[in-house]
Amino acid sequence: MEMASSPRTVEEIFKDFSSRRDGIVRALTQDVDEFYALCDPDKDNLCLYGHPNESWEVTLPAEEVPPELPEPALGINFARDGMNRRDWLSLVAVHSDSWLLSVAFYLGARLNRNERKRLFSLINDLPTVFEVVTERKPIKDKPTVDSGSKSRGSTKRSSDGQVKSNPKLADDQGYEEEEDEHSETLCGTCGGNYNADEFWIGCDICERWYHGKCVKITPAKAESIKQYKCPSCSMKRGRP
Repeated sequence: MEMASSPRTVEEIFKDFSSRRDGIVRALTQDVDEFYALCDPDKDNLCLYGHPNESWEVTLPAEEVPPELPEPALGINFARDGMNRRDWLSLVAVHSDSWLLSVAFYLGARLNRNERKRLFSLINDLPTVFEVVTERKPIKDKPTVDSGSKSRGSTKRSSDGQVKSNPKLADDQGYEEEEDEHSETLCGTCGGNYNADEFWIGCDICERWYHGKCVKITPAKAESIKQYKCPSCSMKRGRP
């Protein structure tokens, strides 16, 4: 994780980016059981690192302040047991994408405008970690991990910047399969099963889903909410 003292070329930085990305993708796909086991919520703040040799590591953040390179998302292990496993992996993937970009542009601080543009173009030609992780799912349109463009009608953005689509407005293609995919989703208030004919909203803190009527949120009101906190999370104090 050393930063060269001399300016790095676009190609060198992109190679570093690709290798770190490959390591993280491996952690969240091929080595997912090992990665899951290492993220024990009872441990201290843990981070997922991708290294230039295409390996990955779950460890504590660097001790020096400021760190030699931008740090990954802190404390990914705390949310492991409080979320659906697939949703948690998707959340880690989103944070990993942000970290990879920050490292690349940190290393490319000396690049000129055209070089930065070329670097981003190379990076943008690769699928994001989030896209790779969610494409492994049989249904790509589960609201919590929707990577598509803004859906028609009511949507809201979660804290990771992704668009959550109103399940009621999902495309008709694969409709029956989507019903099966959501059959495991229960309302956090009444415990009722998912129903495509009803409006649902997801909490950006605990990632639980609720009938709009149970939490008194209409599709129109959801449009104006940047970050939705369910009644339970609104009452809790933040983690120290």
